[in-house]
Amino acid sequence: MKKLILATLAAGLMSTGIVKAEDVTLRVHYAIPNIWADVQDKMSEAFMAKNPDIKIDLDSPAESYADGVQRLLRESVAGTLPDVAYLGLNRWRILESRGLAKDLDGFIGDQAAFEKAGYTHALRSLGQYKGKQWALAASASTLVIYVNPDLVEKAGGSVANFPTDFDGLIALSAKINSLGETIDGAWIAAHDWRFQSVLGSYGGRPLNEDETAITIDSEAGVKAAEFYGRMAKEAGMKKYSGNDARQAFAAGTLGVYIDSSSYLTRMVEGAGDRFDVTLLPFITAANDKTSIYFPTGGSAVVMLTDDEKKQEAAWKYMRFVTGPEGAKIVVENTGYAPTNAVVLEDESYLGAFYSANPNAKRAHAQVSSFAGPWYSYPGTEGVAVTDLIAAGIVEVIDGSDPAETIKAVAKDVSSKLGMK
Repeated sequence: MKKLILATLAAGLMSTGIVKAEDVTLRVHYAIPNIWADVQDKMSEAFMAKNPDIKIDLDSPAESYADGVQRLLRESVAGTLPDVAYLGLNRWRILESRGLAKDLDGFIGDQAAFEKAGYTHALRSLGQYKGKQWALAASASTLVIYVNPDLVEKAGGSVANFPTDFDGLIALSAKINSLGETIDGAWIAAHDWRFQSVLGSYGGRPLNEDETAITIDSEAGVKAAEFYGRMAKEAGMKKYSGNDARQAFAAGTLGVYIDSSSYLTRMVEGAGDRFDVTLLPFITAANDKTSIYFPTGGSAVVMLTDDEKKQEAAWKYMRFVTGPEGAKIVVENTGYAPTNAVVLEDESYLGAFYSANPNAKRAHAQVSSFAGPWYSYPGTEGVAVTDLIAAGIVEVIDGSDPAETIKAVAKDVSSKLGMK
């Protein structure tokens, strides 16, 4: 009888909604599993431990941010979008332009309180467009220089006196390249984000302020293209794939590897005890240092679900992964800089980590000093034009005239985007 009474009481409570509501499951999309698979697992486990009524179901990851956004666009047509998605900081606006990303201002509420929680104006700006918050930055990185100190010393240089201009970098890379047939000097990818970083080092921008004209053919753009040409012609840079370059660096056969700070953990682990990987800031070439910016790579998280119950759960998840606990997981397991100011101000989160990881501290200091927007080209062809830019850089590496090539690319990109 007692069991029957308890069962009846439980049923009654459930019918009135007093008992805990049915658990919510959130589908979450992410990309680049070689960096994010373990991190996403750790993040999900930590969140679910604090929120047992919300289950995180991770979709199979896309190989890249570009692949990921194309998948999401297809899923939007099929009506099978996930509830939350991580996208590249230059990709989330594609979903906003299609009306898929949800406006977050209503969830944020008190802006002052939100900023006090670690979401500074600069960090919020990475997910804003036309005065509205559409995304929250989840990770940040800038272009850095990974150095093999042993090869640098064999070439007559040193980490302590590493070049601080492109002329010096190219000259040192050439010396490393001449150490032997199995040794390569330096490598940087022919990729829009990397090109934007070199462009920003010279004080240039891909677009004008109101995004009505392409400006990669400016004086700074020509100099950025020339850098790629000189790396190939003077320093003997090979056309490695990204994976091949990382493997060569880890094996100790590539002296200078220029890429995202997000690879730091992998680079150190890859090199093992063969040599001590040293991370140095990227070159700042412009005389006016206030004009320099390095596009902020990394990811932003957006809400895609229309279901009000899921939206509430999704906001809890988004706040956790972009809050100090989530930022700590990201920093400790990748080379990404935190996107929540609390972890930089409160040493209880990462103080010990930075003391033990001076490479990470240098990388994150560069983010705070020179971080800027990773320009997303507007319109439905915004993703496609990045391939045009990369193809143009490949032509320069192959020997085409940098000025002529980058001006032709600018013209093609303008045409593709319907600009003058």
